[in-house]
Amino acid sequence: QVRLVESGGGLVQAGGFLRLSCAASGRTFSSYAMGWFRQAPGKEREFVASVNWSGGSTYYADSVKGRFAISRDKVSNTVYLQMNSLKPEDTAVYYCAARFLVAKEYNYWGQGTQVTVSS
Repeated sequence: QVRLVESGGGLVQAGGFLRLSCAASGRTFSSYAMGWFRQAPGKEREFVASVNWSGGSTYYADSVKGRFAISRDKVSNTVYLQMNSLKPEDTAVYYCAARFLVAKEYNYWGQGTQVTVSS
């Protein structure tokens, strides 16, 4: 079955960078969109970025556009989130997710990885 495993989180100073990885397994993802979401303490989960597995088109939340970059490696079945110029407000648990391209909901989720940005 579908399994999404995030890694790469950690503690970084403001202005620094991290690259999150999401190892995807269990099926062919050619008809899927892959997304990154985050949830900060006391806040609702929010969308960060998405990429279509097949075509590679991307979409970003305004809050991260220009700083973050999502990509996928079809060979390794890995989705990445390169996070640059990190801010304290980027602190959150980051989740990898997947959905059918024709679906509105992300129905597969990873366990999350903590990103903490210190000032």
